[in-house]
Amino acid sequence: MSISRSKLAAGLGVAGLMTAVFGTVLVFVGPLIVDQQIVKNVQINPHSGMPYTMWKDVPVPFFMSVYFFEVLNSNETLKGEKPVVRQKGPYVYREFRQKDNITFHDNNTVSYREYRQYHFFRNMSIGDETDIVVIPNMLVLGAAVMMEDLPYAMKLVLSAAFKTFNEKPFLRRSVGELMWGYEDPLVDFLNNFFPGMIPFKGKFGLFADFNNSNTGLFTVHTGVDNIRKVHMVDSWNGLKKVNYWNSEQCNKINGTAGQMWPPFMTPETTLPFYSPDACRSMELVYERSGEMLGIPTYRFVAPKTMFANGSVYPPNEGFCPCRESGIQNVSSCRFNSPVFISHPHFYNADPVLLQTVDGLHPNEEEHGLFIDIHPKTGIPMNCSIRLQLSLYIKQVSGISETGRISPVVMPMIWFAESGYIDGPILDTFYNNLVLLPSVLDYMQYVFIALGGLMLVAAVFLGICDKDKPYNSHINSRGANELKQVESEKTSVKKEHRKVIQEAHL
Repeated sequence: MSISRSKLAAGLGVAGLMTAVFGTVLVFVGPLIVDQQIVKNVQINPHSGMPYTMWKDVPVPFFMSVYFFEVLNSNETLKGEKPVVRQKGPYVYREFRQKDNITFHDNNTVSYREYRQYHFFRNMSIGDETDIVVIPNMLVLGAAVMMEDLPYAMKLVLSAAFKTFNEKPFLRRSVGELMWGYEDPLVDFLNNFFPGMIPFKGKFGLFADFNNSNTGLFTVHTGVDNIRKVHMVDSWNGLKKVNYWNSEQCNKINGTAGQMWPPFMTPETTLPFYSPDACRSMELVYERSGEMLGIPTYRFVAPKTMFANGSVYPPNEGFCPCRESGIQNVSSCRFNSPVFISHPHFYNADPVLLQTVDGLHPNEEEHGLFIDIHPKTGIPMNCSIRLQLSLYIKQVSGISETGRISPVVMPMIWFAESGYIDGPILDTFYNNLVLLPSVLDYMQYVFIALGGLMLVAAVFLGICDKDKPYNSHINSRGANELKQVESEKTSVKKEHRKVIQEAHL
């Protein structure tokens, strides 16, 4: 019996030691296994199956919500009074994105064009695309500011053309026309007599060049040679930098294309990206940690300096000429049209801008820009990119259509591009990149605890086994002495009987 317990103690000891060692090894090797799996899934590799398909044809539903700033007092504005606007929207469009012309290069980069299509979603919108909106006429008031420094006679010609084509300083058009374009003979006139002044022909619309278009030829790193460079832009339309701005730093093309970022983020990480629509690179900064349906996230937001002018934030001097802080002049990449971009309702901008227009109510919840991203993979889980387009308008001598308009940066429209991971994609993401690593994390400690219990059991059996041989020896000795006594008693009895028998004889 003592030999059996000894073998059991030895077996438990060996098994416990091996289990504890295995658990300890998992503590160090487990995270490496998870990281290797992440690297494999985030690389741009045509042989990676589902991850490549998700990169090529973005399965996440994207929506563009559009809000117009309808002018309520257009006649009074022409007389020099403060404009009064009312937000009208949202008008929501489902955005479909697909990469095409994909070409892999020997230097571990890949080139592609991403095409966009927009489809109106009536059930998510406040109204229909036939709704009428009153906004400033960019072809009149924008062209007037662009022509301000031309000879007076030229401005008279332009004003006469406006009257000939019955162009008014404020438009009354449907949402669909303002978004995707309408026929306007003035466009042909301007292209013929002022070539290059407007960047389009045919229909004029605020988003006429968005639908069924692409964002240019992006060349990005695949991450095969260095995962820290995955998705980072190598060039855009063959360029390493643009020439719209007045400093080398502002002209740089930095970051990714704005859809994914390199993995293994920390709170010190920033999110740089290049936006062809804004003609510049931007950078978001870490705000806080959070969670989305059990998945850990980092929230990144726009710093207050994103659209600050050069006097408030000197590195932005290259984006000037500047006006009030919080709005950026993009005329240099928009054919010199007096267009400004900013956060909606002039959020985070100079308060003086709110004093020139009534009807604006900026707040972070509705107008702040953010991206919630899974820090381990660099994949956005939820985002909302919100930007506003404004037009600088004023009275221009020689062009009577401008009336006595006081100089003002007039909000026209703002839009939010938003998307989030949901449904089967979210389930797959959660299972592969959150649940399995968590199970592996728990299992390593289970193995260590189980190994420890087995070692304790082995020690206990070993201690019990040491006492057993001594007890067995004592018991055996007692039994022998008892037998000897019984034997002596039997001998005495036999001797006694023999004596009695002899006496009888």
